[in-house]
Amino acid sequence: MNEEERLIDRFYANLRARDWERMVQLYHPGIFFYDPVFGNLDGAQVTAMWRMLLSGVNQLDLKLSDLTGGDGYASCRWTAIYLFTPTGRKVVNHGRAMFRIGEERILEHHDEFSFWRWSAQALGWKGRLFGWTTVFQKTVRRRALRQLERFMKK
Repeated sequence: MNEEERLIDRFYANLRARDWERMVQLYHPGIFFYDPVFGNLDGAQVTAMWRMLLSGVNQLDLKLSDLTGGDGYASCRWTAIYLFTPTGRKVVNHGRAMFRIGEERILEHHDEFSFWRWSAQALGWKGRLFGWTTVFQKTVRRRALRQLERFMKK
């Protein structure tokens, strides 16, 4: 395993343990993050997002595969199985993560997954029916960002 792969392996080991503090220590202070639910986040927003998400999770099963890295980049596939706290619904989310690494930390973290599949599981019939639409996706993103802002003000 090379440096990039070890860094990402540690990141996901901390995520598996729901240890947001150790996770975010692996990020550069100027981290840029993207995923389909939150959109673009940076710095303190990323730290707050992980703290908020992991403080509300009672069970999390995380599987990692296809971890590759080198020359300042890394990627992997992941499967996260958890209960979506707001609805209590079980989610089995399959995704791909891409990372840019420098100064022995993660500079950029980009997660990709099917918003429609995620929303169908997490949000039920509304997600299944409307999760593919841009309007619904923007509504969910606005709500997620508002929740994050409120969490950061506490």
